[in-house]
Amino acid sequence: MATDENGKLVIAVSSRALFNLEEENHLFETKGFSAYRKYQIEHIDEPMKPGVAFPFISRLLKLNDAFPNEKPVQVVVLSRNSPETGQRFFSSCRHYELPITAGAFTSGQSTFPFMKAFNASLFLTANHESVQRAISGGLPAGLVLPSSFQDIEQDDIGLRIAFDFDGVLADDEAERKYQAEGIQAFNRQEIAKKLEPLKAGPLTGFFSKLSHLQELDSRRGKGDPYYQPAIRIAIVTSRGAPSEERLITTLKSFGMYAAELFLMDGMKKLPVLNVLKPHIFFDDQLKHLEPEAVPSVLVPFGINSLKTIK
Repeated sequence: MATDENGKLVIAVSSRALFNLEEENHLFETKGFSAYRKYQIEHIDEPMKPGVAFPFISRLLKLNDAFPNEKPVQVVVLSRNSPETGQRFFSSCRHYELPITAGAFTSGQSTFPFMKAFNASLFLTANHESVQRAISGGLPAGLVLPSSFQDIEQDDIGLRIAFDFDGVLADDEAERKYQAEGIQAFNRQEIAKKLEPLKAGPLTGFFSKLSHLQELDSRRGKGDPYYQPAIRIAIVTSRGAPSEERLITTLKSFGMYAAELFLMDGMKKLPVLNVLKPHIFFDDQLKHLEPEAVPSVLVPFGINSLKTIK
């Protein structure tokens, strides 16, 4: 698991993932970098509007308040902006009281190579190429999908995160079997291998660190029936019984813990996600993502990578 020298969980985010910069990005694509830079400098004192990753990042940073001694989370920015236009990013962070103080501004150059320099356990970006190249290089990354979702701040509700399983937390061995031979062959394989854990997926390390924080949080609230968790992790998977046995075996082998497990057995995930209301949901297939309803991140991995990103 990637951590900095102080053991923090480090998350990297692009400026366009954290803030809504679609209007500015359109200006960049139609009139070029100079026009984009000029606009950003002219609006340096105007806070950017929250973007898709904003609910997740803002609540993630609040975990430092729940664990004041450890302060286990750090968020850094990896942005293609120039240093001058980066001023508006940090000004916006201060406006929203987001304690983000480190990062890189590359003036249009690729940002994903700097993940290792910042020891980032996850990179969230709105750039297709950066995500695909990071995943191809074995680095954990996700593409935030455009969304109009707005978080409703409530002091008694902590951070809620939902994950798909195959191709996200575990590798795509089982998914390959399903796509090649169908559901019956998939079930036969998973039953036969129920005691054999799957290999790690692209977000295994990130999930493991979060599950550790969730476990610490549950200890803090032990014995208090009214305790509101600071972090809640769910797995929402297309799997059904009896294939859940290999899923559980895999989680145990990774030393990971989820508070909630939803086995959809091929049913749509959206109804469950509408009840869960996660602040972010990670899946490796676009057909399972409903970004207008739930802040969504596509993790293009393995057999589904070529099908989900163009």
